[in-house]
Amino acid sequence: MSAEFSKIKESLASWSEIRQLLRGGESGRLVPVVIPKDRRGFAWLTLPFAALYLAGTAVLAGGVISFLSAVGAVVLLLASLVWVWRRAIIEIEEGTTGVRSRWGAIIGTLPPGRHYLWLPWDRVDAVVDTSTEIPYSAPIVACPTAENVPLKSIEFFLKFRIVDPVAFVRTIGASNFDLVLSSAVQDAIRQRSRRVHTERAYDLRGSDVGDMQELLTRQLGRYGVRITGANIPDVQLPDAYQQHLATREKVAKELSAFEREWELTRKRRIDTLLMEIERAKKTRDARIVEVRAAANTARKDVARMLEEHETEAQRVRWEIEAKGRAELTSAENEARGLRRLADSYRDNRAVLQYELARRRLDVGARLAESAPRPLVVRTDGTSGESSALSTMLLAQLLPRIGGIGDGGAGSGNGVNGVNGQGRPSTQPG
Repeated sequence: MSAEFSKIKESLASWSEIRQLLRGGESGRLVPVVIPKDRRGFAWLTLPFAALYLAGTAVLAGGVISFLSAVGAVVLLLASLVWVWRRAIIEIEEGTTGVRSRWGAIIGTLPPGRHYLWLPWDRVDAVVDTSTEIPYSAPIVACPTAENVPLKSIEFFLKFRIVDPVAFVRTIGASNFDLVLSSAVQDAIRQRSRRVHTERAYDLRGSDVGDMQELLTRQLGRYGVRITGANIPDVQLPDAYQQHLATREKVAKELSAFEREWELTRKRRIDTLLMEIERAKKTRDARIVEVRAAANTARKDVARMLEEHETEAQRVRWEIEAKGRAELTSAENEARGLRRLADSYRDNRAVLQYELARRRLDVGARLAESAPRPLVVRTDGTSGESSALSTMLLAQLLPRIGGIGDGGAGSGNGVNGVNGQGRPSTQPG
């Protein structure tokens, strides 16, 4: 552990030494700000004056001297311009920021890169490292705890970065910032140690110091500085208290050993009980398996018996159904036969009735053919002689006419006559 605070300072150096000082420091000290030496001056004015003198000589003289004087004047004038151009170049390294001033007043900043300052009263007052997180170590001695026991030392480590170079350079500067930062860190560490009991002092190692970081950021923010990280890497207790802690640690170790032994014994007993429990579980499981097997066998026997009874009942039911179905079929067949026989009788009766009707029609037809046919003769009854004569003629002619019309079948037929009053009469032939 470092025995001293880190030191912060600013240095005066040439442009070629700025990079080394910002990155490596100087004599073990941190150098976040370097004041560059101004390499410009008025020595370059001698060259324009000499060029003016040679120009006058070239005008007044003649011949070769005039030509050589003119050439010398031009060369000197070009040399002075190159001198001014080279002296005006300002190169700001990457990760740094230049603070520009004019007539001593800060007017702005210069970003990294090449810049040109043509006027001699424009200067770079400081080059500030604005990208590097600068580490800072602060060992605090005799920090009292909550019981007012002074701790031997507490080492506090933080990192900060300059975010506003103008505010940093104009407000405080590197040397003064070192004093302000060390005071702020000591105050923050002592406030933290006052809230910690002595027996828990070692808990400060690697503890969360976010509140301390925020406090320091608020205190140093007005200087253009931001705290980017902080921690407590080491804490040392007083020698007497360390011996006391050693005794406590020894007792704690013995207690821990006894607890481990008791834990082993307890685990061994628990393991034995668990083994017995597992053995009892296995025995119980075996008996459960036997009971389940017996139950399954009984279920199978009962199921087989029920199946046999059901099969027998099914067989009896099928026999009864088959017998009833056979009787039903026989009765249906017998009824169907009787129905067909009745249909046959009905059909035969209709046929016989039809045949009888047909024969009746035949007999009627034959009887109609052989039956006598009446003939009606209408006569006028006013003349009695005419009627008698007509009747006699008709009586003679009718048998002939009937024999011709009937095909010789006039024998046996009756002849219808007409009496004197015009009424028909039937006489046998």
